Amino acid sequence: MNAALPGSGLFKRQQYLQQAEIEAQAAEADIPETAEKTGLDLVVAWSIVGTFIIAASAVIYMMEAILMPVTLAIVIGMVLGLAADRLARYGIPPVMGGLLLGIVFVVGLFFLINALIEPLTSLAGQAPGIIERTIERVLPYLQRFEWARVAIDGANEKKVTDVAIENAGAMLGFIAAGVTPAFIQTLIFLAALGLFLVGRSHLRKTIILAFATRDRRLAAIRIMNATENAIGFYFSTASLIYVALGTITTVIAFAGGLTVAPLWGLFAFVSSFIPYLGVTAMTIALLCAGLMTHDALLLALAPAVAFFMLHLVMENLVTPAILGRSLEINPFLIFLAIIFWTWMWGAVGAMLALPLCLIAMTIFNEVRTSPPERQLPG
Repeated sequence: MNAALPGSGLFKRQQYLQQAEIEAQAAEADIPETAEKTGLDLVVAWSIVGTFIIAASAVIYMMEAILMPVTLAIVIGMVLGLAADRLARYGIPPVMGGLLLGIVFVVGLFFLINALIEPLTSLAGQAPGIIERTIERVLPYLQRFEWARVAIDGANEKKVTDVAIENAGAMLGFIAAGVTPAFIQTLIFLAALGLFLVGRSHLRKTIILAFATRDRRLAAIRIMNATENAIGFYFSTASLIYVALGTITTVIAFAGGLTVAPLWGLFAFVSSFIPYLGVTAMTIALLCAGLMTHDALLLALAPAVAFFMLHLVMENLVTPAILGRSLEINPFLIFLAIIFWTWMWGAVGAMLALPLCLIAMTIFNEVRTSPPERQLPG
């Protein structure tokens, strides 16, 4: 039996191992045990999250003049950038394709605004008379109801009409005061859209290389691709559906005897991108136009009812059948998002509510699910 003699190498190694084991035990003893989180800890954590949300909301609200056009440019740039990638199959570089599509979009927007200036200016000039005629038309129908007749009898009809006409001028002045900020925001939007399309590829690479590990870079690529595909699929499909809706609305307006029928179709197309609020505003506008055009109640209600039924069929049958369940979002969350972004950024915020919800949902789904294979997306 070979014993480990003092001074030998084996004896020194045993001493070293014993000393290492003692140090390891001492180190483990120094590590504090993780205490279970109490209710107070959870309250503190959620308070920090709530404070961050409130601070972020305040920043978003105060920086509306910059963040709103930039966000709109990024969303539209994602759609045009995805279309530019499709054009690359035909030998057009993505940067050139993006700029070409951006120019087409801006030129089309310019001609659209130019075509709308004349009828909208004429409509604004006739606003006091339109309001007066609308009140004269609506009051006889309201007087058929007991509660409305009591309320009308208690008020001075002439005074109500005069107040409405006076406020119409104030509203026009308020709209005119917002023309200059809107022009500046339009310039910011155009500049941000052009720069985003030019530097889109470099921006993607910068975001990807900002992550240190390969798995995180793959996750970043997967999230960006999924987000762009979801936004592009939604806008392309929804645009085709709403073009059909606008075309049929033009026919409804023409058959209903309303003036400037193509303008009603255009408004139907644009308002359809604002869930809930768009169809409500469009139905009320058609109802007022019908009451101003026809004396018979059924003829006056026909355009508004026809549009509402058409939109109901489109949103509940056609759109789900084409888009499927892949882009389905909880209606209550959409409603909350519309309220929040309308409060933040007005009408443009209402239009951006659904795309921003779609982006957030896509990122959430991609983060919580791991890919089946660690491969670069094709």
